[in-house]
Amino acid sequence: MNAEFDVAGGALVVTGRGAAPRALEAVGPRARSTAEVTSDPAGWRAVLPLRAARWGGPELPLPAGDYRVGLTDADGRPAEVTASVPLTMFPDLRAGLDGATLRIGPPIDPAYDSGDGQAALERRYATRPGGLENAVFFESFYGRNASCNPLAIDRELARVAPGVTRYWSVVDRSVAVPDGAIAVVEGSPEWWRARGSSRLLVVNDWLRRRFARRTGQVVLQTWHGSPLKRLALHRPGFDPRRAAAVLKESRRWDVLLAQNPYAAGILRKAYAFLRRPVWVEGYPRNDVLVTGDGAATREQLGIGAQERVLLYAPTWRDDRAEMVDFLDPAALAAEADAVVLVRGHSRTLAAGADATGPRVLDVTTFPDIARLLLVADALITDYSSVMFDFTATGKPIYFLTPDVEHYRGELRGFYFDLAAHAPGPLVATQGELVAALADPGVTDRFAAAYRDWRARFNARDDGHAAERVVARILDQGFVDRA
Repeated sequence: MNAEFDVAGGALVVTGRGAAPRALEAVGPRARSTAEVTSDPAGWRAVLPLRAARWGGPELPLPAGDYRVGLTDADGRPAEVTASVPLTMFPDLRAGLDGATLRIGPPIDPAYDSGDGQAALERRYATRPGGLENAVFFESFYGRNASCNPLAIDRELARVAPGVTRYWSVVDRSVAVPDGAIAVVEGSPEWWRARGSSRLLVVNDWLRRRFARRTGQVVLQTWHGSPLKRLALHRPGFDPRRAAAVLKESRRWDVLLAQNPYAAGILRKAYAFLRRPVWVEGYPRNDVLVTGDGAATREQLGIGAQERVLLYAPTWRDDRAEMVDFLDPAALAAEADAVVLVRGHSRTLAAGADATGPRVLDVTTFPDIARLLLVADALITDYSSVMFDFTATGKPIYFLTPDVEHYRGELRGFYFDLAAHAPGPLVATQGELVAALADPGVTDRFAAAYRDWRARFNARDDGHAAERVVARILDQGFVDRA
């Protein structure tokens, strides 16, 4: 098919003569866009937006990555795309076409998108004179979304101290940030300035890059779960380089947040965080599990109020990039007569593709897992720390663990015997899982273990953790209320 390709106005624009194509779309692993095709006697025009709305939210730029451009001709046959359009800068993304591959990147000036450019920005903002801004710099899961404990703290801080400026670190403009917050794209001049001038940084994972604390800056490390699997200095096999990196990172933190005393003790030792404060206040991200209502999220996901919902949320594996495939979600949906939500770990977000099938919904890109936990009637997991959050709801939990010996013995190791203390059954196959889901006696058999588990891990998950954390932030003067 003879056609001309261009990237203009935030869209891929294709024009040609003759019969108009039936379809033009760009498909990535976690997002896609479909063109609007129009024609007149002079020819045809297809405009493929480089923006999309996801999960009922606003239209935002497509996530950065490579997208396969597919064109179907007027007769319904695939047509080859072999075009070359150089990367073009727009206010919210960069885009170009290389053969049939549409490349989308964050809107960072090419002058800064290099090692030398980033080093220059770091020097500029790490050493600039002047005081700090009454602002908080938030980052969740390396900027892949705005979620977890930082999001809950943001919402409470906005409520009680609306005068505080709130910056959110994002990998690109596809990440939606809370109302009233300012998105700063990682690596941009605005990002370096915000990180170097905010009085408080609230993060839930490593700071990465080179971070030099300016006088007066405070880092609150919220972390992102109570640990079952061994962390940091406790991981199997001593690696001097990893140990040095762990110590360097933990020295950047001023305060560490823990969900419970158990997690506080482990995190202190795993990160050699021995002489600075640990706040054991429960997890702000879990407040909604106690106080929230899942009706709006069900409606957003298109799930009926009476439908049974099973959430499958396994952790990541050190020896693979994609989510594990121990479960056939479509078969489970049919066998359990339920809607199955599939949630990959944040570390599997970029790899693989969405799970599909009747009554299957892949929610790996859904911005906030807490809302999914609220919707779920039961959780299916393995070794993920989501187990410690979900039990705040009191709803049943099941553990699909076919590789438990390999994971515990070779990959990571555990801090305690999961089988001895689990608040739900451990199963090795999908057949065993279906049987356990259908067994009405499971709840009673695990009632005592569930009570003990909640007493140990969820005592502070009472719906008020964000209030307590933000009150301490303000009381200690990390930022000013007004």
